[in-house]
Amino acid sequence: MTVPPREDWPQPAGQTEGGALLTDVIIATFRLNARLMEAAQDLAAHGGLTAAWWQVLGGVLDEPRSVADVGRIMGVSRQAVQRIADLLVERGLAEYRPNPAHRRAKLLACTEAGYWAIRQISVAQHPWSAGLSKSVDLDDLRTTLATMQTLITKLEEA
Repeated sequence: MTVPPREDWPQPAGQTEGGALLTDVIIATFRLNARLMEAAQDLAAHGGLTAAWWQVLGGVLDEPRSVADVGRIMGVSRQAVQRIADLLVERGLAEYRPNPAHRRAKLLACTEAGYWAIRQISVAQHPWSAGLSKSVDLDDLRTTLATMQTLITKLEEA
């Protein structure tokens, strides 16, 4: 790729205080996501899973869902979920069930072995999150959660 001289680069519009702050939040979220994924990998090992397997299995703990629905909920491509779902089924942690709403798109459901793996993770994850939360004010955590949920909603509406 050929990069034009700097004087030919487009100039961004003026940055607002809110825009600059949101940019900082986005960058901090990228960093937080990286640290959380590292922790998730360590925690998932307690259940014999990877962080990605835990994420997909987490998408069907409350009810069976299609692979596409799990992808939408978890923010992962359908293809990535399909690969992991097939591995989970192969290992007996999940199973495919008929989908009354769609002939070809089967539902992915957690098995007893899958619930057991998640329980093993919870045994390690609950004390981990309790310990980490002690270093942050609970009202700050509530505000952070509400803000993140608002941003997610706005982005999904866009």
